[in-house]
Formats: sequence, structure tokens, C-alpha cells
Amino acid sequence: MPVFCARFRSANITLYPFCVNPMIVRPKQHWLRLIFVWHGSVLHKILFRLLLNFGMAVVAVLGMSQFAAWGLHLSTAPFSLIGIALAIFLGFRNSASYDRFWEARKLWGMLLVTARSLLRQAQTLTGRRPDDPAVREFTALLIAFAYQLKHQLRQTPPRADLERLLPPALVQRLTKASYPCVLLLREMGLWVQEQHAAGRLSDIRVQAMDANLNELTAYHGGCERLASTPIPYAYSVLLHRTVYVYCTLLPFSLLDSAGLLTPLISVFISYAFMALDAIASELEDPFGTEPNDLALDAMCVTIERTLLELDDADRLPPPHQPTKDHVLT
Repeated sequence: MPVFCARFRSANITLYPFCVNPMIVRPKQHWLRLIFVWHGSVLHKILFRLLLNFGMAVVAVLGMSQFAAWGLHLSTAPFSLIGIALAIFLGFRNSASYDRFWEARKLWGMLLVTARSLLRQAQTLTGRRPDDPAVREFTALLIAFAYQLKHQLRQTPPRADLERLLPPALVQRLTKASYPCVLLLREMGLWVQEQHAAGRLSDIRVQAMDANLNELTAYHGGCERLASTPIPYAYSVLLHRTVYVYCTLLPFSLLDSAGLLTPLISVFISYAFMALDAIASELEDPFGTEPNDLALDAMCVTIERTLLELDDADRLPPPHQPTKDHVLT
């Protein structure tokens, strides 16, 4: 630890945000404008599929008389029953996907709370000043943990963020490790042990800080569990196939009741089912880079800002703001 402390104190740390992930954030809008919203919806993803459905419906309308001559006829009754069942299963899948999204958001929210508590304890329970080099060492470990976890979940290279926060020797070890977040947790535990050996932390205070380190370990494990355990693939494939087979055959069942309006009604119904399927696919992996996934970069910068402010740092990285397209990175 002494070598680590010396290198950290001499390290030149540059503060800046590293951002790649978008998240759509929009204010409440008038109901009429909400109908025509493009950014933030999944319409652009399924537009080609809807055009194919529209083309199939046009073919059904143009060949209506020929289909009748061949004796080909589809009633709406079976499609109504299948549609109800399909809506129930899609709703269940969307609920399961949103539960994963919300659990991930709660894990990162609690990570922020625990990081604040740990830094406050490092400052007040040890009797050190916020700008003490040893405290700032602990601060950097907490910030690095957040960035490292983000990169682990997205499978992106963390080196740029680690190099601006940590000494080269530790960065080298982390980049070679299979579980770098666990190593960072151990470094924080060794920091607590060092303060205890120096007489700055009593046994009770060590237990209090260790409990918060255990909380960080639990949040790390929870994120790993979500990232490594997707919704069963066979279940997703079954719903996906059923949705598209249903939407493909739907125009032929609407001919008798809708007539020339078949393409319009078919596209509208297909949009509802295809959009639900697309939204569930996005939310299933909350740590991804889809527009509606969690903005982990903004969360990491928030953690960095709040911890540096507790350290009385002279400069803070600027907070993230949504772009003109309402994309929060």
C-alpha cells in the first residue's frame, strides 16, 4: 500500500467525462404532438417491417376476388383468439423486461448512495480532511469502481478512464485481471485496513465501512447476474415468430370486414405487436447501448461529480445534458 499511495499522490489526474451510451429523455408533451414523436420511439426500427406488412395487405386487397374464386378464406375469429393470447404473452414479456431495467436502475442508484456513504465515512471516521491525499486516494478508487463496472457490463475497454484515475501499476493489474471490480474492492478494503493499523479507525468503525463495501459487492454481483442471465432465448424466439406470422396472415383475415381499409388497419395492429416486441428486446438488456437503455455514462459522471465535491475538488466534470434530439449520453 505505501508504494501505491506514493504513486497515486504524484499522479496527474485529468477530470473529464467519457460518454458513449444514449438514453432518451423527453419532457411531457401535448397528446397530439406525442402521436408524431420520432426520437425515442421504436418506429424507426420496425418501419421496414411495417412497410412489408402494408405490401402484403395491398396484395391481399388486389387479389381478393381471385382468392374467393379459389375458395381461400380466413375469418377473423381465430385471429381474435390468437391476438388476445399474444397480447397477454407480450405484456408478460414486457413486464419481465421492464423489471430487469428497473432492477438495474435501482442497483446503480444504491451504488451512488453507498459510494457517498463510504467517502463520508472515510473523511469523518478517520479524522482526515477532505483534501487529504489518502482520502483522495480512496475517492479515486470509488470512482474507478463505477467506471470499471460500466465498462465490464458493456464489454468496452476501461483503460482510458482507469489511467486518468489510478496509478499505472494498479491500472496494469486491473487490465490483466478477469474480475477487475473485485480487485478494486480489495484495494478499498486494504485502505480501510491501513487506516485501522494506523489507529485512525476503531474496530466498530471498520465494521461500519466494511458493511458498505459488502453492499458494493452485492450491487456488483446483481449487475453481473442481470448481464449474464437474459430472458430464456426459446421464449423470445417463440413470441417473435408468433408475432410475425400473425402479422403476415392478418391482412387476409380482414378482407371481408375491412375491405379497402385492410392495409391501414393491418399496419396499425401490426405496429402495436411489433413495437411491443421491439421494446421488450431493448429493455431486456438494460446495460446495452440502445436508445432506451440506462445512461450509465451519465450515472458515472454523477458519481464522479458528487464524490469530488465531497473531496472539495477544485474542478468537477460538467454534468451531462440531453442533446437537441433529447438524447442523454
